[in-house]
Amino acid sequence: MNKLFVLILITCYGIFGFSQNKLTHEVYFDTDKYIVPSTEENRLLLFISTLNNVDIEFISIYGFCDDIGADTYNLKLSQQRADAIKTIFSNNEISENLITNVDGKGEVLLKIVNEKNLLKIRGLNRKVEIIVKAKTPKPKVEEKEPKVKEKNVVDLIKESSKGDKIIFKNILFKTGYSTVTPESKKILNEIAEVLAERKDIYFTIQGHVCCTQNSRDAVDRRTKQRNLSETRAKYVYDYFAKKGVDKKRMRHLGMRRKFPLGGDPKFDRRVEILITYVGGN
Repeated sequence: MNKLFVLILITCYGIFGFSQNKLTHEVYFDTDKYIVPSTEENRLLLFISTLNNVDIEFISIYGFCDDIGADTYNLKLSQQRADAIKTIFSNNEISENLITNVDGKGEVLLKIVNEKNLLKIRGLNRKVEIIVKAKTPKPKVEEKEPKVKEKNVVDLIKESSKGDKIIFKNILFKTGYSTVTPESKKILNEIAEVLAERKDIYFTIQGHVCCTQNSRDAVDRRTKQRNLSETRAKYVYDYFAKKGVDKKRMRHLGMRRKFPLGGDPKFDRRVEILITYVGGN
């Protein structure tokens, strides 16, 4: 697939669609290939970035081929294409538990596409279709009894002692990136201020990722390196240093996906600190 053809696809068919709580996206492949072309991967990553604020019910991934080739060959190739897309989702912190279908469907009938150019039709049929179903929002139920107010991170740091682990619950990261969401910046600044004031504590900043297989780290979309948990910890380390926290009191460490919290995956894209020493100035 040449660059001109890719541009035509993007222009004519758009990046993704949305209807009835469903987001859809298509990824196109070269003839006889299941490796995702770089341009198509960039389009897919852009689509994945739109899912940050979507409460996903399930994701379906369907692979297809053109009409050239035997049925058994096309079924295998279309499955390989679907599997390749699933891998990219996993590498970018999309939980595999949400991916309910990863199926190779074989060839697409030429009549399905409303197009007269045979070469273009075949190009459009060498694809993977992605369907993301969003959950229907539940109606809010008024709480009869007030919840017990939890201590915030700043208070926990002020009262902390050696061995305490403090999760930065409201410091959320963009999927696939080591930078925090805009609404997290203010809270991170408040944490930095109290850490700068309390000069008697030494701590390790631990970075985490969500949704990768086993304990693997996720790919940092900016650098393309599989060390996202480490770069998240380093981001917070550098932020604290700029705000006046002595570097001698801090170290940073990537924890990969060793310690998932078991709730919403977005809370596993997190950083926490472990108090390692409490002493004098």
